[in-house]
Amino acid sequence: MTVGETGQNLPWVEKYRPKRLDDLVSHDDIIKTINQFMKENQLPHLLFYGPPGTGKTSTILACAKQMYTPQQFSSMVLELNASDDRGIGIVRGQILSFASTRTIFKAGPKLIILDEADAMTNDAQNALRRIIEKYTENVRFCIICNYLGKIIPALQSRCTRFRFAPLKQDQIVPRLQEIVTTEGVKMSEGGMKALLTLSGGDMRKVLNTLQSTWLAYRDVTEDNVYTCVGHPLRADIDSILNWLLNENDFSACFKSIQDLKIAKGLALSDILAEVHTIIQRVKLPPEVLVSLLIKMSDAEARLASGSSERVELAALIASFQIARDQVKLDTEVS
Repeated sequence: MTVGETGQNLPWVEKYRPKRLDDLVSHDDIIKTINQFMKENQLPHLLFYGPPGTGKTSTILACAKQMYTPQQFSSMVLELNASDDRGIGIVRGQILSFASTRTIFKAGPKLIILDEADAMTNDAQNALRRIIEKYTENVRFCIICNYLGKIIPALQSRCTRFRFAPLKQDQIVPRLQEIVTTEGVKMSEGGMKALLTLSGGDMRKVLNTLQSTWLAYRDVTEDNVYTCVGHPLRADIDSILNWLLNENDFSACFKSIQDLKIAKGLALSDILAEVHTIIQRVKLPPEVLVSLLIKMSDAEARLASGSSERVELAALIASFQIARDQVKLDTEVS
């Protein structure tokens, strides 16, 4: 059976998007507060902020589906995303027109959802604050963003703010297992652990990686998950770390790591991130470890600004060679 035979042919992240607030798996305090607002018909302007995939859009869409019937939804809710033009022209045109128009429904105020609002220009945000004040009787705004600092203080002060933190693993696992069972996906314990490790608390990333791995391999194992997203396998990182710590010949070490990178299609930034996690568990003198971490962080910063991977790989190997020489020297002195 393929995806879509038993229902809509949708990505799982949309197929299993919560329909009601009670279906959400995290942020109980926020959901409880918003439920109370809706019960008392006292919904304020809202500002949701936090990392991607933590339930911000799902929460406000679930609210809207509880507040309005399917027939009312299209005329009572205006949703604008970062893909839409949301300059000052749209604020003064489409948003102003929607906010100022009353409806025949007695379903409370309308709802305007501005998703990824940190992409809006400052002029558009400044134009928006007057509309929020002027049409409060007729409309409620929900502003959603990843970075609170990109929303002007005047808009922040007009909204009730809620921070959506990354999801904990014990919040993700029950929903993940439910979807795996429903879709008949074969997933190992290692596969689940790999999904949770890669996600960093992002539910959207968990589901997208799960679906991609299942479609590609029909078996969600640890190796398949890492291979699907192009992330280094644990065995590959162990090999790289072994060469860095034990290979005395610089050229041989460089060739071994470079060949592995090319064969597996690995990015040096991913290798650095994984090595950084493991190196802190290696028993090195504190001053040697500190010096090594500083050099690794400098290499990562240079990579991010567009430096050559070959040059930075050579710098990484050199920094490990220097660290090993320091350890050897300390041992001889003591």
